[in-house]
Amino acid sequence: MKAFVLDNSVAMRWLLTSDKMADQKYAIATLESLQNASAFVPTLWHLEAANVLLGAKNRGQLSVADVERFISQLEVLPIQTDSLTSQQAFGSTFALAQAYQLSSYDTAYLELALREGIPLATLDKDLLKAARKAKVNIYLK
Repeated sequence: MKAFVLDNSVAMRWLLTSDKMADQKYAIATLESLQNASAFVPTLWHLEAANVLLGAKNRGQLSVADVERFISQLEVLPIQTDSLTSQQAFGSTFALAQAYQLSSYDTAYLELALREGIPLATLDKDLLKAARKAKVNIYLK
């Protein structure tokens, strides 16, 4: 089974659509690929997702029911949480963040992809640029 690192920028497009058709198509293709693949996420992924969903609810873009339904859908997908994310924070994640001028949050995804030797699914432009420089494959590209 294929594996990849799933950035929150992709997963949130499954509910909060983008005006950029290419981004939306990529997000949907990534979701559909989970029928035959599994995703890995750093431990902060759940907090990031909750924060995005809370913000969208507070702005009136989503109802509580929308958020609850989406969370239920996420929970049944083959998404595995990396247990070593925090152990990498002061070491390789910090070093990569400095090298590629990324936030530690974004770098957690890059570090996981590098450590596991698997591609990264992201729509974040800075993270894409860093992944290419670090020679990390971009999922489905």
